[in-house]
Amino acid sequence: MQKPMNLSETLRNVSVLFLTLMLFWVMLVNTLATDTLLIGALVSLAVALLYRDGLSFFTEFRATPRAFVAGFLYFAYFFRQLVKANLRLAAIVLSPDLPIQPGFVKIRTGLHSRMGRLMLANSITLTPGTLTVEVDGEWLYIHCVTVGAEDVEGATAEIAAGFERYLEVMYG
Repeated sequence: MQKPMNLSETLRNVSVLFLTLMLFWVMLVNTLATDTLLIGALVSLAVALLYRDGLSFFTEFRATPRAFVAGFLYFAYFFRQLVKANLRLAAIVLSPDLPIQPGFVKIRTGLHSRMGRLMLANSITLTPGTLTVEVDGEWLYIHCVTVGAEDVEGATAEIAAGFERYLEVMYG
């Protein structure tokens, strides 16, 4: 069970989400006109208040030099995995005998933060050939086009361990 947030945590989450949404708004509309900024501020504030318990990439982020380095390494690792998975899936699709072995695997994450688990689940889902179906505490249920390891430890090492080593530094 999750502990209730105090006022300072709530204000921090609302502020971080508001600033993140405003940044994306300004990048999206590409103008600093007063009326456009006011609309963006109102919508950003409404969304930030609706999701005051946190929704931003920076929610629960450990803002340390080591975490920022881990963030860059995480994205480099993610893009490397993305390319490998695309090539592997393309080879499967182009193969005349379509060598798929679909199934579900259960993996265990050592990540304790909600945002760390969310980032892990999204990273797995964004990698072609895998889909995070459910996150239940420390357990993630993943559908794979081609199942490799079927045991929890093997599947965790194969699918999540690379992402987790960076996410642990970033989120805990």
